[in-house]
Amino acid sequence: MNVAASGLLIPEGPVALSDGTALVVEVGTGHLSRVWPDGRIALVADLGGGPNGAAIGPDGAVYICNNGGGFDCALTDGQLSVTLAPERYVGGSIQRVDLNSGAATSLYTHADGKRLLAPNDIVFGADGGFWFTDHGTSTPAAKSYGGIYHALADGSAIRRVRSGLLSPNGIGLSPDGRWLYWTDTLSSRLWRAEITGAGRLRDYPGAPGEVVATASGHILFDSLAVEANGLVCIGSIIRGGITIVDPATGAYDQVPVDDAMVTNIAFGGEDGRDVWITAAGTGRLLRGRWPRPGLPLAFTA
Repeated sequence: MNVAASGLLIPEGPVALSDGTALVVEVGTGHLSRVWPDGRIALVADLGGGPNGAAIGPDGAVYICNNGGGFDCALTDGQLSVTLAPERYVGGSIQRVDLNSGAATSLYTHADGKRLLAPNDIVFGADGGFWFTDHGTSTPAAKSYGGIYHALADGSAIRRVRSGLLSPNGIGLSPDGRWLYWTDTLSSRLWRAEITGAGRLRDYPGAPGEVVATASGHILFDSLAVEANGLVCIGSIIRGGITIVDPATGAYDQVPVDDAMVTNIAFGGEDGRDVWITAAGTGRLLRGRWPRPGLPLAFTA
């Protein structure tokens, strides 16, 4: 892996663009930036809060999951430190950014009459609607549960489709569009649920879905991307790297990365085998080649 950018405060949500550049958000600064292969970084938008996940929508704009912030962080000698700062929390939201002008608007702040807590990761379906996770919030004294939502890109409709989840994080779709995948960070699990219609999931009595895999040992699952063959690639923390899960068997393997806080992965390039990996513990965006192509996303820019 090569270092595409460094000095980033909790990089997340990488998006590979068709011209070979990539978008990346910084949870710690509130920035959405564009990174060139030669290492140049240009600010696209200052979003405030804690931008966490990003995806291109059907209109060519980028849609952001903003977790609302609520902490202080710093890079000291290339190592991240984070402390809770609840007074800086501004509430969760879904934002839309025009990539040409950098203009940002708040698309959703509430769903079903309740405030979004900490939207985390996002994926668009072929129909133009998007799914996203809300990770919930944490303080030294309490943890708020999260959920999964579905919304339309024009701001006209949003609904919660799963609630009471411990710590939902990464989200993605199977190549055939049948399954919605999501990771749970604190339980180190990959889940899935069958999609039964636009913004609707099959009911699973007593559970939010099916457990695809549970990691052993001390490891935390973060955001994810799906390969064209259906394997699920998960950014992993503590044992830093990309955990690769085969949904057909639940078997998994890991590609190690020299960072204990690998938050996400994105595929791009003409053959789909270029990868961008966010190494948040050391503030870097990494770029390399993957042995297999990633699943083409519904929309690109």
